[in-house]
Amino acid sequence: MYIKDVHQAEEVMLDGFFKVFTQIGDFKNQGSFEGWIRKIMIRKCIDFLRKNSKVVFREDAITEDLNQDEIHLRYETLHIQQAIDQLPEGYKMIFNLYAIEGYKHDEIATMLNITEGTSKSQLHKARKLLQHKLKDYKSTSHGK
Repeated sequence: MYIKDVHQAEEVMLDGFFKVFTQIGDFKNQGSFEGWIRKIMIRKCIDFLRKNSKVVFREDAITEDLNQDEIHLRYETLHIQQAIDQLPEGYKMIFNLYAIEGYKHDEIATMLNITEGTSKSQLHKARKLLQHKLKDYKSTSHGK
């Protein structure tokens, strides 16, 4: 999920489908049709976020390393999505592109006009922040 507001997300989705239908002749049958549509939709989301919000790629560091066992704890999907939604926009965008959409750092860097190192750094920071948020959730909701 890239855009939190449902109405804005619907608007971007409609713009994306308009582009799909008006440029259907550009599809070259190289790869899947679904992948081609997904790429258009993701780029529409990124364009929207660039135009309408200040996506900031933060440079602050989170220094505490968490144990690998803590990383693999099970949480309900709802709580994980809420934690992702609470990430700063830059972290969230790169996390979604890498972890959910499966893009590589060089592809993300090209899409967002950033360096590959920035992409890797933002993903690392997003993961650390998610770990902290999920660890806090576990502590407060399970009384541990």
